[in-house]
Amino acid sequence: MEFQDKVLTCIDCGADFVFTAGEQLFFHDKQFRNEPKRCKDCKSKRVSILATPQAFANGRQSTRVETRATCSQCGKATTVPFRPTQGRPIFCRECFTQRRNMASA
Repeated sequence: MEFQDKVLTCIDCGADFVFTAGEQLFFHDKQFRNEPKRCKDCKSKRVSILATPQAFANGRQSTRVETRATCSQCGKATTVPFRPTQGRPIFCRECFTQRRNMASA
C-alpha cells in the first residue's frame, strides 16, 4: 500500500501538521483506525498533563475526593478518599486496618 504525506489540523491549537507516509505506515501496521488529532507539541503537553499525579477534571485542577459514608462493619460515620461503588462495603480506618491485618495473618 502506497502512503503519501497528509496535512492535518490540530484540534487543540489549530495549527497544520504533517502526517507523514512513515507515520501512516506505522498506524497501518499497528491497525490504528484513527488519524492523529494533535500536533507533536500539543500531544506532548497533553501527555505531560495526564502523567502528573494530580487529577484534572473539566480543564481545571481538582482536589482529592473525600466522601462521607457509614462504615459497613461498625456503623460509624467516616470519610473515604474515593467515590464509593454501589454494592461494595465501605470501612472506617479502624475496621479497614483490622480486616487487612486479619487477611495477612
